[in-house]
Amino acid sequence: MSGTTATNTIDRSDKPGHIGIILFVAALLVGAAIALGFLANEWAQPLILGLLALLSVVGVFGLFAFAIGLVQFSGRAARNDLTKAVVDGADDGIVVTESENEIVYANEAYLALAGATGANDLKPVGRLLTGRADVSEAIYRLATAAREHRRLVEEVRLEPALNGRSEVGWYRVRVSPVRRETSTATLWSVADITPDRERQENAFQELQHAIDYLDHAPAGFISIDADGEISYLNATLSGWLDFDLARFGSGGLHLDDVCTPSAAALLQAIRGQPGDVRVEVLDVDLKRRNGAPLPVRLHHQVAFGQDGRAGPSRTLVLNRTAGEAGSDGGSDAEVRFARFFHSTPMAIATIDETGAILHSNAAFARLIPAGLRPQTIHDLVASGAGLDAALAEVVAGRSGGAPLDLALAGEDGRSAKLYLTPVAGTEGGDGERAIVYALETTAERKLRDNMDQAGKMQAVGQLAGGIAHDFNNVLQVIINASEFLLASHRPTDPSFPDIMQIKQNAYRAAALVRQLLAFSRRQTLRPQVLELGEVLSDLSLMLKRVVADKVTLDVRQGRDLWPVKADLGQLEQVIVNLAVNARDAMPDGGKLAVRTRNVTREDCASFGQDALPADDYVLLEVEDSGTGIPQEYLDKIFEPFFTTKEVGKGTGLGLSMVYGIVKQTGGYVFVDSTIGKGTNFRIFLPRHVPSQEDIAAEAAAKEAPKKLAADHTGAGVILLVEDEDAVRALNARMLVSRGYTVHEAASGVEALDLFLQNDGKIDLVVSDVVMPEMDGPTLLGELRKRNPDTKVVFVSGYAEEAFRKNLPEGEEFHFLPKPFTMKQLVETVKAAMG
Repeated sequence: MSGTTATNTIDRSDKPGHIGIILFVAALLVGAAIALGFLANEWAQPLILGLLALLSVVGVFGLFAFAIGLVQFSGRAARNDLTKAVVDGADDGIVVTESENEIVYANEAYLALAGATGANDLKPVGRLLTGRADVSEAIYRLATAAREHRRLVEEVRLEPALNGRSEVGWYRVRVSPVRRETSTATLWSVADITPDRERQENAFQELQHAIDYLDHAPAGFISIDADGEISYLNATLSGWLDFDLARFGSGGLHLDDVCTPSAAALLQAIRGQPGDVRVEVLDVDLKRRNGAPLPVRLHHQVAFGQDGRAGPSRTLVLNRTAGEAGSDGGSDAEVRFARFFHSTPMAIATIDETGAILHSNAAFARLIPAGLRPQTIHDLVASGAGLDAALAEVVAGRSGGAPLDLALAGEDGRSAKLYLTPVAGTEGGDGERAIVYALETTAERKLRDNMDQAGKMQAVGQLAGGIAHDFNNVLQVIINASEFLLASHRPTDPSFPDIMQIKQNAYRAAALVRQLLAFSRRQTLRPQVLELGEVLSDLSLMLKRVVADKVTLDVRQGRDLWPVKADLGQLEQVIVNLAVNARDAMPDGGKLAVRTRNVTREDCASFGQDALPADDYVLLEVEDSGTGIPQEYLDKIFEPFFTTKEVGKGTGLGLSMVYGIVKQTGGYVFVDSTIGKGTNFRIFLPRHVPSQEDIAAEAAAKEAPKKLAADHTGAGVILLVEDEDAVRALNARMLVSRGYTVHEAASGVEALDLFLQNDGKIDLVVSDVVMPEMDGPTLLGELRKRNPDTKVVFVSGYAEEAFRKNLPEGEEFHFLPKPFTMKQLVETVKAAMG
């Protein structure tokens, strides 16, 4: 059954019935009841039974009529009538379908869109909207959503429009499920949005025209955000600068790409209060793509938000190049002055009598620390020592006198030299009373400080080296004299322990001298195979004294540590230095952890250090819970003279020496630090794998005590050269006591004379390195001229590398570092004589 409503809709959702049938049945029942009253009793019973049967049929029929909607309650019918009236009169076309596109309802708007006059020529939405491929794809997505009982919205473009209304039509199609008592239907809504799209296209065309007008205006236009990113650049300015606007598609341009450093500094230096709108007129140079300058005048407008942050600027650019399109016709002199004023490396500003800054150039803007908004010249400097007096002088019309070297405000330690000159009354119409010229002196001051520090450290190093040299000579006498005394005294003698104390303390003093030589970088390298665990065990007591009572020391040793080859004194110096730095980083106490363990070549990658080659190492970690090192300092802490401590509380050489010692040992050092949590230094020392020669030497050393004492006696002529009389006398006595013939010389010149007097018949020359008149290397050169086969042993407290560079390439000699024992001297002499 189908029907058309008064509003020309199609509704198949309900099955209509007829009330006349019910009235007819009721009339029959009433008539039957009246007729029964005139019949006899024998006929009444069958008729009554028949009537009851008829009523039963009517009751069943009534229930069936209610079930199919023939009979409804009046309240429900009212609600459905209201909903139906709203949907029937909706502006959008509405269709309800069941199963596969079976239309059960379509309102008047949909019939008009479809151009249908009745149910026979009505099409579902899927067959109504046909066209290009993108339309078919949209309809497919809608149909899929309908089958899956999902909501979906699509917009389609049809050529021509539905019902032939126009050449092009735009439609918004919605699909959503409708839950019914027995099944789920699908609600389709089709809205004609062609007028909205036409208005949007008109607005877009107007916008395109406006952009085209702006792009090809005779003036440039640019918009820059707070981060310096260029969000808009019109075609005129792009042509002046020779930039391709297509670059915006691949990341765009930055302020530094189109502005000279001076212009960028001026633009980024503009400050304002929250809610302010600042407009500045600036004569600056922009930068063409090839780097050539373009003189322009900027009308620069910046609006500041409520948080004080600058928003995107709106900047009008006028070309100041004479004869160019867009030139504002300014005088050539004005253009040249503006370019010179903003391009000069000297910061220039004008101030009034109170010191308020009135005008400034780009260099002055770069002088202002980041985040600072100085209103007066006093706000620019950290302390105004002498500034008030100089300002009063220039305001009074007198010269400002000597320049002022002042520290700038901020925490970056910058400084500048300020020159103040007065402005004549006729020139100061806008309140200008003085001109401030400023030159930043930060780099020069740091260089001067570093040179002063370097000079101081060089002087200290020379002093330390000189003291170490003299101490070595003194210690040499003490050690040699104590050995002679020990040789002539038995252990049971009362004075024997005292002599041993003298010798032991002389060796302790020799260790201090080695530290002085290490400070001056003239130490003698004595690498030896070490067990790092034993080194730390010996150092534990010293470390506890170093870190003080507030710091807890935690030493954890790894098991079965591999041996390493390093200088014991240098390695101890590294550990103590790191412990001292850790203690200073924990003024209120904390924990210092010193750990060791083996690291295999497979484990190296886990540390994330590209500079660490894959190999076997012994790892030494020194970790504290102190204040930490700022990230910007981590790349500088190993540089010489770099320190974060106060003046006079650090040399800045500690970590550089740690780095140098570790590198000399063939190891690597890395640091990790977190502010407020602490710092961890990791030192990787290469595992020492003994060679066959090392194994043989170790075996020989173990067997040495079982053999008879080595024969240290000898025969031959030795020329002993030493400028210290006491040292020379004791060394000569040692050698004579072992059977050698010794000629003594106090200088290189005297040694050369003795060599000539003996016709070169000298078996061995034992010479100090540092001597007056003629040093050891010079003496060796002279002796080689007279006898190329002369054998030489150099004796020095400095490292062998310190003087080897003064000798010819490939020169052979033996070396004995000071201070030395009698045994070391005679062993070296016997080995040199061969």
